[in-house]
Amino acid sequence: MRWIVRVGIALAVLVSLGFGLMAVVPSERIAQAVSGQFEAMTGRKLEVLGEVKPRLWPSLGVTTGPVSIANADWAASDAPLFRAESLSIDVNLGALLGGDIRILGLTADQPEISLERDKDGRVNWDFAAGAAGGVGAVPAPATGFTLDEGSITGGSIRFNDRQSGRMIALDDVNATLAIPDFSGPFTLTATALSGGQKVVLDLTGEVFSAFAMGRVVPVRINLSAGSAKLGFAGRGGYAPLAAEGALMADLADLPALGAFIGIGLERPGPGLGRDQLQVSGQLTLDGTGAAFLRGAEIVADSNRIKGDLDLTPGAARPRLKAQLAAGAITLGTGPDGGSGGGAAGGMQAESWPAGEVDVSALGLLDAEIAFTAPSVDLGVLKFGQTAALITLDRARAVIEIRGIEAYGGQISGDFVVNGRGGLSVGGRLTLAGMQTEPLLTDLVGWDRLVATGDADLEFLGVGNSVDAIMKSLQGQGALQLGKGELRGLDIAGMLRTLDPGYVGEGQKTIFNGMAGTFTIAKGVLSNTDLKLVAPYVTAAGAGEIGLGARTIDYRLRPTALAAADGTGGVMVPLLITGPWARLRFQLDLESVAREKMAAEAKAAAARLQEEARAAEAAAKADLEQRLQEELGIEVAPSEGIGDAAKRGAQQALEDKARKALDEVLGGN
Repeated sequence: MRWIVRVGIALAVLVSLGFGLMAVVPSERIAQAVSGQFEAMTGRKLEVLGEVKPRLWPSLGVTTGPVSIANADWAASDAPLFRAESLSIDVNLGALLGGDIRILGLTADQPEISLERDKDGRVNWDFAAGAAGGVGAVPAPATGFTLDEGSITGGSIRFNDRQSGRMIALDDVNATLAIPDFSGPFTLTATALSGGQKVVLDLTGEVFSAFAMGRVVPVRINLSAGSAKLGFAGRGGYAPLAAEGALMADLADLPALGAFIGIGLERPGPGLGRDQLQVSGQLTLDGTGAAFLRGAEIVADSNRIKGDLDLTPGAARPRLKAQLAAGAITLGTGPDGGSGGGAAGGMQAESWPAGEVDVSALGLLDAEIAFTAPSVDLGVLKFGQTAALITLDRARAVIEIRGIEAYGGQISGDFVVNGRGGLSVGGRLTLAGMQTEPLLTDLVGWDRLVATGDADLEFLGVGNSVDAIMKSLQGQGALQLGKGELRGLDIAGMLRTLDPGYVGEGQKTIFNGMAGTFTIAKGVLSNTDLKLVAPYVTAAGAGEIGLGARTIDYRLRPTALAAADGTGGVMVPLLITGPWARLRFQLDLESVAREKMAAEAKAAAARLQEEARAAEAAAKADLEQRLQEELGIEVAPSEGIGDAAKRGAQQALEDKARKALDEVLGGN
């Protein structure tokens, strides 16, 4: 029974001690101390509502009712900056018994934090202006103010950025802040959910007293959103946001990162960071909203780019200026892993892709980017040394091609992608010394034209899909090729035999040159002046190519050159028709027959005209002879028969009148 009595006495002592401790805990004073310290640091009032209750477990301290921190007077939201259901405050027993209050811990239950930036860039969490000492001043060390652990559980954060129009939402926020020494180092760890993705923050810094006032101090930050990770080591402050140090970012999960910062980001395509996207360099934030990244290195899948980037705020959107130099660039592959034809599927596809092309990212910022690379593989097209200036203004991108080596030649000009109120693409391109076989193989999967030549092209297409753009194309251009061959078609053999079977593997037409001009309207390319010169044949061509419908209706008029013995000289039109995937070649023998009949009719008409002219000449000669013999009238070379007859009759009348007058005068 003794141990029962002893346990009872011990419990009684503990209960008595507990009541005694609760009696000496100055609940209101502790709450006022926390509120006073906060107001002294920030200039904002921490309002404590409801009863403040002392507690012994799990640690000595007090628990308040609802608490809130006043918002900035200019804030658009009526909600306070901070609001929580309760605040648990842990205090040091030894300091309390000595008459002092030393706060060991703070825990906010289900806090709601409302952050805001106005259109002028002011932020409602900038406490420096209200703190003692003025803007940017570092307060004197606060003796006795420490925080072993401050935490929030089950909180939410809303950030309304009225300057950019973004809204950031974080839920299930749990965070822990440790300040062992107000003038010493501090740590902050936090977790939250953003769009269902986990966000983790780990921050360590020096001189909390200065950091609390917005001053720049040494910091190290690690942030993850989904599988994306960002790291920073250097110096930083938050009012205004300023930093200088090393940045390392692994952007493997752009959608999660975009949800965290309030921007819709999609997973990049091949070569743009689908499997790996990393950014590193020396980052500087100057406090005005501008960011500068020097010695930047960007790794996107197998691509590596180095350079300098400047991101500055703008009236409507940020502006990026960059100088970038890349290694060999590979951006995508064709549908069969790299063969020609690209997304269109080559010549065998029945139609162009009809899916909507999303260019909304063009409106995120304005930009001026100078770019160079030793080679660029687009999957569809392959370029050598490349230099370009990319200008992006209000969702309209202009790519000024300063020089591209491609397919043995050079490309210059400009290419435009306009995302203002829809999508349109256009450009003016000059191709010099281009090899057609590899170009057309990569572009549309067609390897039958082997030549080197020049081309000029001006075009414009409008639509939200590749199919719509191709069907709306308009423009003009010219093509001139040197010596080469057209594979799969023997035009001379067709003319010799009048057999359209000279098509297929092993057949070809060798030519010395080919040239023509064309226009494009509503997705249809029209040509009327194609000229082809070959050793055994010449040809003229005219017709239409449906760029949108992927069809062709073309008429080639080849003529076999006459041989030394006079044979040859045959002309038989060749019709090329059908969809690109199933081209048909047909000799137009009916046209030859029609043209022969027309030629014979023309010749007969010519003979009739000649016979009529001969008959007329014979009749004229006969009349002239009779006039000479019977009337003595000679027809002058420039005189008609009628005029000669009239002149003769007038002469005869004059002679008779003269004779009559002579007789009258002679008789008198």
